[in-house]
Amino acid sequence: MRLIATFIILFVFWMVMAGKFDLFHASLGIISCLIVTFLSGDLLFKESRKGRGKEVVRFITYIPWLIYQIILANFHVARLALSPKMSELINPQLIRFKVNLKSDISKVTFANSITLTPGTITADIVGDEYLVHGISQPVIDDLLSGDMEQRVAHVFSED
Repeated sequence: MRLIATFIILFVFWMVMAGKFDLFHASLGIISCLIVTFLSGDLLFKESRKGRGKEVVRFITYIPWLIYQIILANFHVARLALSPKMSELINPQLIRFKVNLKSDISKVTFANSITLTPGTITADIVGDEYLVHGISQPVIDDLLSGDMEQRVAHVFSED
């Protein structure tokens, strides 16, 4: 059942991203999605757990907040780039910090959320320790405040 669900999700995503609904593109999508499903079908639905519906709803409510953070970060990076005092404002750093997230999916979601936000990149994850590059001190302070981590923990019921 999980392989069928994975295939359907991948194929719908393929068709939306392809934007063409002819036989050629649909058959390429079917072939590609079948290969990906059989090679990595256990990644999306690793194990059956209770509360999966809650996670989906919480994740859907997390997405608008993340988009808002991405927009704010875009304005911050644009301000840095366009400022005459750019060399004073930009203070790139690599920071290492630990998180309290437990599951692999929550750790990956957190890492991807960091990387999607302009001005930050997740460089490495080792266990519970993240190595993140930040472009300026305000960006790093926002990250270390723990708000994003708490929201991801809430999505996956780890709070």
